[in-house]
Amino acid sequence: MREFLDDAHAHRDDGYGRAQKHVKRELPKRFYKDAAVVSLEGGFGVGLDGRVPKTPGQKQVLVPLQPIAVAMAAEWAAQGEFIDPETMPLVRLVNSAVEAGEETMPALRAEIVKYAGNDLLLYRADTPDSLVKRQEAHWDGALVKLARQFEVSFQPTMGILHQPQPAATLSKVGELLADEPLLPLTAMNAVMSITGSGLLALALRHGLLDAEAVWAAAHVDEDHNIELWGEVEEITTRRGKRRKEFDAAVRLLEMTAR
Repeated sequence: MREFLDDAHAHRDDGYGRAQKHVKRELPKRFYKDAAVVSLEGGFGVGLDGRVPKTPGQKQVLVPLQPIAVAMAAEWAAQGEFIDPETMPLVRLVNSAVEAGEETMPALRAEIVKYAGNDLLLYRADTPDSLVKRQEAHWDGALVKLARQFEVSFQPTMGILHQPQPAATLSKVGELLADEPLLPLTAMNAVMSITGSGLLALALRHGLLDAEAVWAAAHVDEDHNIELWGEVEEITTRRGKRRKEFDAAVRLLEMTAR
């Protein structure tokens, strides 16, 4: 089982995606002098020389809280001669939420519930012993905290065969997401996509685990392989990019905390 997952992970960038890495990106030139927070009807935005950016779907980028606009303005202001989207993870995350719109919120909630039912933390290795112990050390505590906080139960299993989770547990996860607004849901989905775990995203949102604990839990298998075989430059580079996206999502969750 572990060999199968390692092989899939090693080759997931083969083909078109890998070929595209060698294509030089043409970045747009910076077209504005100043980036500043502006007050708008219903919230805040970023004014680029006074003009508020729009998404590709021509939606005005409006956020409900001023600190989010301040953080976005800082990313815009930090651009040099050219605008590099990779250096603007928060702007991209918020823009994706605005572009998707509130009509996508049910689907965002459903995706987290779906992940929770087939979660990274619930599928364990049976060998080697060093990996088994590392998974237990990082994953068991997270499951215990979630179980105690929300009075739910989980059914971890060995291997990759699907193990159904209690219906009451998945129902509770859905209830916890019922009143989450668009931006936190988008951020949680980003964390979930990066970590492979809806439960880690939920634990982060409710303050049961901090960002470093979530990051470490999400990379248990990868860190184990690094200890055995050493770092691979391509994987290290990809991990660094993921960390920037992860940190942006964490910031958005912190700024929308209740």
